[in-house]
Amino acid sequence: MPAPESIPLQDPTALAKFGRIDVIAKLLVEGAIIGQHKSPFKGASVEFVEHRKYYPGDEIRHIDWRAFGKTGRYYIKEYEDETNLRCYLFFDCSGSMDYGQSTLSKFDYGRQLAAALGYLLLAQRDAVGMVAFDTKVRQQFQPATNPQNFRLLTSGLEACQPGGETSLGKVIEKVLPLVKRRSLIVIISDCFDRVERLMTALKRFRHAKHEVMLMQVVAPEEEDFPFRNPTQFRSLERRGHRLLVDPHRLRKMYLQQYREFLAELERRCGGIGIDHMKVTTAEPYHTALGAFLDGRSRKK
Repeated sequence: MPAPESIPLQDPTALAKFGRIDVIAKLLVEGAIIGQHKSPFKGASVEFVEHRKYYPGDEIRHIDWRAFGKTGRYYIKEYEDETNLRCYLFFDCSGSMDYGQSTLSKFDYGRQLAAALGYLLLAQRDAVGMVAFDTKVRQQFQPATNPQNFRLLTSGLEACQPGGETSLGKVIEKVLPLVKRRSLIVIISDCFDRVERLMTALKRFRHAKHEVMLMQVVAPEEEDFPFRNPTQFRSLERRGHRLLVDPHRLRKMYLQQYREFLAELERRCGGIGIDHMKVTTAEPYHTALGAFLDGRSRKK
């Protein structure tokens, strides 16, 4: 393992060469980020909330022996004061996330960002769960504070592959019933869906009293459309669909529609109390992590 001072933490593309996503997540968070996050949901109550499965390392005194007598399985009693915050990380692994030209793909950037966020939250004794999806849910586990969940998170992210065409709004509609208690929902996606359909789904989260943060990951080329020569564009969600265009003629229209899309997304999110932040795959992960912490501090 190289010395910490030799690791290019500011360059996501170079950083990807230094190990697995769990290793990089720890490098990004330890020392630089831990200690800045304070949960706004922390309470003084010791009221029993729910059971969860026992994992090696859990305190034996919290085992519900009555439940063991009935089921033959070990369950831990979880109390309100043991969980500062419950967070679900929703990771979009649809085909459009596979795009990357001058930098990491949006998929790889978003996957590493999810791992870093998970490590940060678990280090603060917050409960972390995950839902990874394309056309349907591919990986899923419920929030828990146990450090074992970081292994579940990174293993699940490693197992994900960019999939097919999806509607972010439709997937959110399907998974909403799985989020049973008030939680923070962090959605990591390029958000390429019809804004109206996406907002309809996100409103349901807000009506259920969940907080929502939309972390939009975009590629630099999507921001400035630098193409000059005739270029064949290939759909990353509709396999085999290709289109040869003159970028010079297309650029003005594309940039206008793209900026209108971003402006509408930002406006609609603000209108229903959703934090929206956009990050490009060329930006250091600390930019996104810092924005996340700033958003949390404003909620206190």
